Amino acid sequence: MSTTAPAPTRALNVSRVTATAARVLRQLRHDPRTVALMLLVPCLMLLLLRYVYDGSAHVFDNIGASLLGIFPLITMFLVTSIATLRERTSGTLERLLAMPLGKGDLIAGYALAFGTLAIIQSALATGLAVWFLGLDVTGSPWLLLLVALLDALLGTALGLFVSAFAASEFQAVQFMPAVIFPQLLLCGLFTPRDAMHPVLEAISDALPMSYAVDAMNEVLRHTDMTTVFVRDTLIVAACGLLVLGLGAATLKRRTA
Repeated sequence: MSTTAPAPTRALNVSRVTATAARVLRQLRHDPRTVALMLLVPCLMLLLLRYVYDGSAHVFDNIGASLLGIFPLITMFLVTSIATLRERTSGTLERLLAMPLGKGDLIAGYALAFGTLAIIQSALATGLAVWFLGLDVTGSPWLLLLVALLDALLGTALGLFVSAFAASEFQAVQFMPAVIFPQLLLCGLFTPRDAMHPVLEAISDALPMSYAVDAMNEVLRHTDMTTVFVRDTLIVAACGLLVLGLGAATLKRRTA
């Protein structure tokens, strides 16, 4: 008599989500290079940038806040996409999804695990920039930390999503020029978005990194939390949740 694997439940199960997150964190604990990439590289990049503009501290003040959100997004995108793809190519996802574990549980578990590291990463980068490198911000450093955390979580969500379309780790890295670089060029870091060609400005309005940079600039220039800041952070958070949902919908058991 043939047996079939039990169908996974559709509703998120807290115990399954936390168990998945704990498993991912245990695996990362034995991969110090990946942990160092996530936690230290954004800090090292900010440190390098500060002393590149050692004679022009105002330049670092102008772009440092924006990069404080961009660097965590990029590193979390890279690490998450590669780590998730590695699980799929090794057959781990196939074994997990054969159990009563829904795709939503799996994606939420990954998001929780990498989100935990994103909190640590964002706290380290924000603390370094504000209290050690002297980043001069008008608003609260805690608002900077909030945006940096949302950016890191957005990078995690994007990494989980694109990993479904890559067949190898090399292909996962190749998604960076397609997913990250256009946002980097159009987010307003290099030139104000309203000074771009109207077509490019319209495209930038649809990219989440643009709102992340705008939110950082709001903290840089205003003492209080503005309505623009609230709008921008809500957009970044909504984009992260939307991409996580798409990641659960497109998750594959293994690479063909």
